[in-house]
Amino acid sequence: MVEQILSGPDVAPEEYLQDQDEWITLLAGAAVLEVGEERVELGAGDWVLLPGGIPHRLVSVAPGSNWLAVHVHS
Repeated sequence: MVEQILSGPDVAPEEYLQDQDEWITLLAGAAVLEVGEERVELGAGDWVLLPGGIPHRLVSVAPGSNWLAVHVHS
């Protein structure tokens, strides 16, 4: 599944735990994630693979950030 995500001005930190892998890229904006124990800072053009079964958390995101997410379902 491919999904575009637009971050609004009122995004609160949120933790996610998914069964499937997810690949995300930040098309525009800036964000900070925690993936397991690792802190990941993203700018436009950066990407990260979020392995299934590993918790990840959106720590902060610039309003108007534009994401492309690919969810890999078996």
